[in-house]
Amino acid sequence: MNPMLRQVAAGLRVLLVLTVLTGILYPLAVWGVSRLPGLHANAEAVDTTLVAVDREGDQWFHTRPSAATLPASGGSNKGERNADYDTVVAERRATIAHREGVPEAQVPQDAVTASASGLDPHISTAYALLQAPRVARENGLTEDRVRELITEHTDRRAAGLLGEPGVNVTALNRALKAAP
Repeated sequence: MNPMLRQVAAGLRVLLVLTVLTGILYPLAVWGVSRLPGLHANAEAVDTTLVAVDREGDQWFHTRPSAATLPASGGSNKGERNADYDTVVAERRATIAHREGVPEAQVPQDAVTASASGLDPHISTAYALLQAPRVARENGLTEDRVRELITEHTDRRAAGLLGEPGVNVTALNRALKAAP
């Protein structure tokens, strides 16, 4: 057999094997694992709090801005030295300061810098507390009750050491909707 044909045949066999492994068997295995008890609810992302859901209106807590364009997730390549991004951040800071009735210097960084994927449901405790007076007023709740809800939905540091505490906005807004 011609050496060139042998290489083409070998390449086609490898392509076929990898297609079956990575295109059929691996997805089926992942799907099968997602059906295990305890994993199914999060795998289907129905009623999950693992994904950010930003709601319209002043009665809700707001998530971080997203660099993603819907419906996909993904980031932008704009960094802190990009003049366009600096302008966007300054506009966001002014908008949030106006909405919350505070000086621009009090707006936390995560309120104005985009989440790369747009999927992270967490904001800083500082950003949640900044929104508390507005949310309390719009929902007819006391500010103390809203702060209690924030505390209840704040995730602590992993193992008491890793990361920063964060407030799950999706879970917090669901609790706010159910609050008396």
